[in-house]
Amino acid sequence: MQKKLERQSPVLTRFRITFEQIFAIAEADFRRLLHDPFELFARMVQPAIWLLIFGQAMEKARVIPISSTSYLDFISPGILAQSVLFISIFYGIALIWDRDMGILQRILVSPAPRVSLVFGRAIAAGVRSLSQVVLIYILALFLGIDIRWEIPALLGVFAIIMLGGALFSTLSLIIASWVKQRERFMGIGQILTMPLFFASNALYPITLMPTWLRHLSTINPLSYQVDALRHLMIKGEISQFGLPIDFIVTILIFVALTAIATVIYPKILD
Repeated sequence: MQKKLERQSPVLTRFRITFEQIFAIAEADFRRLLHDPFELFARMVQPAIWLLIFGQAMEKARVIPISSTSYLDFISPGILAQSVLFISIFYGIALIWDRDMGILQRILVSPAPRVSLVFGRAIAAGVRSLSQVVLIYILALFLGIDIRWEIPALLGVFAIIMLGGALFSTLSLIIASWVKQRERFMGIGQILTMPLFFASNALYPITLMPTWLRHLSTINPLSYQVDALRHLMIKGEISQFGLPIDFIVTILIFVALTAIATVIYPKILD
């Protein structure tokens, strides 16, 4: 019966096989995380410091004019996006480890299409990023941040966080396929994170930026993630670019990066 169904629905069968391959790659990364969750907990320290020290200090200073009633309200979506960026941009180092240990060679000789390998890792990175949502929301309760708790808003936050994690992890895979060395990869990752973060609307409105930086911010994918989070997380905040635009731009950049990563992914073995 199953063979007959497969002959009748080759497209459906191929979709099922591709889904199983994507899930297998993602599951392997989940198992690795369960065996060594320390990295995940260590990454939680940084956003906590930003909110508890920098956020509260700037709240007292009130030197940045914002639309929110509190600077902590304004900064919390940016810190969440930042923590996702910092987790995901170094995700490609796992690819280098897999190559050095011989795991990647066995994966690449499998019949799974390269796009499944890239997409599986992107999904794993996106799910891993959700841990930062839990941390920020817990801190928000203690700090009195005016969070939106409606189910649609929460689902939107989960969606844009997974998209952001997938996007920056795919960029990380491209970098890892290009540089191939752990030390050089770490250096490039650190070079990228600061410009992406500070050339976005995470810490201050785009309207306060000089003209050249304002233009740079509008092509920065992190700006669209922060813009969506600010609207979905904080009561009374309105998306500057428009929520549909935030999602569309993030999805388009992710698709473009996935296409590039699919092409160069095997070249890490060269």
